[in-house]
Amino acid sequence: MFESLNERLQGTLKRLRGQARLTEDNIKDALREVRMALLEADVALPVVKAFIDQVRERAVGREVMQSLNPGQVLIKVVQEELVRIMSDPEGTDTGLDLKTQPPAVILMAGLQGSGKTTSTAKLARWLQERQNKRVMVTSCDVYRPAAIEQLRTLAEEINTEYFPSQADQKPADIARDALATARRSNMDVLIVDTAGRLHIDDQMMVEIKDLHRILQPIETLFVVDSMTGQDAANTARAFGEALPLSGVILTKTDGDARGGAALSIRHVTGKPIKFIGVGEKTAALEPFHADRVVSRILGMGDVLSLV
Repeated sequence: MFESLNERLQGTLKRLRGQARLTEDNIKDALREVRMALLEADVALPVVKAFIDQVRERAVGREVMQSLNPGQVLIKVVQEELVRIMSDPEGTDTGLDLKTQPPAVILMAGLQGSGKTTSTAKLARWLQERQNKRVMVTSCDVYRPAAIEQLRTLAEEINTEYFPSQADQKPADIARDALATARRSNMDVLIVDTAGRLHIDDQMMVEIKDLHRILQPIETLFVVDSMTGQDAANTARAFGEALPLSGVILTKTDGDARGGAALSIRHVTGKPIKFIGVGEKTAALEPFHADRVVSRILGMGDVLSLV
């Protein structure tokens, strides 16, 4: 992601060499390049504006340290602001909160095609292998029998307990029965996949709010396709208004996405990105670390080691 941002930033380094300090004039072109790169990456305009304003405020007037050139100083500010804009605003742990009477319920929300069902299986596998948890999964997506079958197949593949559901059942009934079964079976975690739609609609929101009321999940995760760009921010806003989201899973980050969703969603929802999907396999899920992702975005291992 963000290849164009990386390329543009590298170009600005050369133009700033030889300056003794950073001024409004000598960083103007550099910030214009950064702004254009962010917009081309499909970052939401309000996020771009806030980001550029913050970088300008922090960079202008900075003396250039003896060991660095002006370009590196500006890159350091850009790097720090990228980390800040993608990090949890409260500075809290971005991991899952499972501190509750078992089973800890995780509710998966998002549009159809965002990767909810696959992410449900990936998260179950991650909890089993990394956290040594006993996990049960179930699907409340009664509108797509294929989704129910997909989750059953994935659960079998990763050796996870699966609570069966049928297309002729009511989602609320599935949720109640799955929760009761998870309790009786002494499960540590119950992950509930929900129905997606091709767009936001009132029926969808009423249904998922009802599931939230029944399940009282400790985590409500918004699953979003990183390739949807600014649309992802709009969808995140709608879900955030309907549900008390606790975090985000950003899927398909291994594709040729322009990457705008990664910056926009945290800003729009105010919630941390907790995991990123990095492939189609059930093992392809990684905890999100803003500093590591930013280092990859900027392609700056060598520069960051200097600053």
